[in-house]
Amino acid sequence: MSLVIAGSTPVPLKTDVDGVVRVGNIRVTLDTFIAAFKEGVIAEEIVSQYPTLNLVDVYAIIGYYLQHQSEVEAYLSQRRQIANKVRKQNEMHFNQEGIRKRLLARGCALKL
Repeated sequence: MSLVIAGSTPVPLKTDVDGVVRVGNIRVTLDTFIAAFKEGVIAEEIVSQYPTLNLVDVYAIIGYYLQHQSEVEAYLSQRRQIANKVRKQNEMHFNQEGIRKRLLARGCALKL
């Protein structure tokens, strides 16, 4: 018996309208997936966390990451830069000073 090897296995990654790469048909971003992988979460655990994924897809994404690590890391770096920019913009528009105190006061007022 001989194996039929046709093309490579498709990687279940999709780019949404905002340019964010998502895993399969779920809302999980590639950022989240790779962070879990780097933290040592094994493929089986990822499947248990996201049951709409199957083990073959998880290994395909891990394989893609390992084969295209520099490109994926560049993408992740760009995403971090965008997130930092958005965070700074939000901090400029919304006063963070005393937020804990205001939230606690609001919580106490609701209990009365």
